[in-house]
Amino acid sequence: MKGQQIHLDQVCRDHGPTETRALDHVSLSIAAGEFVGITGPSGSGKSTLLNIMGTLDRPTSGCAVIEGRAVADMSDDELSALRAHRIGFIFQQFHLLDGATALENVANGMLYCGVDRSSRRRRAAEALDAVGLSHRRGHRPHQLSGGERQRVAIARAVVSRPRILLADEPTGNLDRSSGAAVMEILRKFHNEGTTVIVITHDPELAAQMPRRVSIQDGKVLADTQGTPQ
Repeated sequence: MKGQQIHLDQVCRDHGPTETRALDHVSLSIAAGEFVGITGPSGSGKSTLLNIMGTLDRPTSGCAVIEGRAVADMSDDELSALRAHRIGFIFQQFHLLDGATALENVANGMLYCGVDRSSRRRRAAEALDAVGLSHRRGHRPHQLSGGERQRVAIARAVVSRPRILLADEPTGNLDRSSGAAVMEILRKFHNEGTTVIVITHDPELAAQMPRRVSIQDGKVLADTQGTPQ
């Protein structure tokens, strides 16, 4: 476990009154600075795995250690603080506030980080610049394209400068060109030292990443590293 930023040991996660098993004894370690694609068909357990790695959910059994802390030993407040300062989330649905500008949507990503309003707006402007949207900071979501909205969501995810960036189907609602632009932004943050984990059902997208983990029926089928295709 030494040197591992995310460490899962025999993790199971059951859901519902019938205790459907979404994750089945998953063991997986991810070191700081890795770029990992996790792929599998719909219902394979990918999103449940992301929720465990992002501390949005707890294992039914097994051990999850994130940033050196065992999830089972942490209070809800401690987990919230870990997410606020160390983990950024990008989802297929952009989850932007319709009535807020791009700058305001990004600044909202730091509401629970103890950052004053002026600093939030300054850092939000920097994050938008980092994803190539400084010229759109005053626009609301309905004035942006799908690719631009996803870039706003990425800026919101990285504005608190997280060490881990979790992306769940980040290109799923985008055309090929916009999806390629989003992946290029994720590579940029990876090159700057952020650990990036992309959940996708698209094997072609996963093939672009240095490490690929395949999951099906809640189990890890393959874990390979090598030159991206």
